[in-house]
Amino acid sequence: MKDRPAPARVVLIEGRLLPEALDEAMIAAVVHGFYDEIRADDLLGPVFNAAIAEQDWPHHLAKMCDFWSATLLRSSRYEGRPLPPHLAIPGLDEAHFRRWLTLFRSTVRRLCPPEIAALFMDRAMRIAHSFRLAIAFHRSEDSLSVRPILEDSL
Repeated sequence: MKDRPAPARVVLIEGRLLPEALDEAMIAAVVHGFYDEIRADDLLGPVFNAAIAEQDWPHHLAKMCDFWSATLLRSSRYEGRPLPPHLAIPGLDEAHFRRWLTLFRSTVRRLCPPEIAALFMDRAMRIAHSFRLAIAFHRSEDSLSVRPILEDSL
């Protein structure tokens, strides 16, 4: 028993094997490419640049790589709570999330094969909806009126 090699790790996403092309390098390319777009964006750039000091961007990007690694590759690298910093941003609304999703979709479509871009987008859409619900609840707004943003509407 001791001489037996450890079994290869199998990652399933919704019952399907994770595509082999999805790896840490692809996640890093997506995260860095996406945040390059964010920082230059007229709507989102000021929000992110106000919340993250210039010298803190390398740490933030590393943390986002860890987040997406944990989300898609099921690594255990991410430690944190992504929602609280977003709750603290005044005025964050549907327009911001729509732009975030639009830029994210553009990035993953540019950098990933279609099957992997779809995995990223599925997770991003779920995250955006969850955050929007939490923000509405936190602001004592009617969370029942928060409808998911559909990719077709971007």
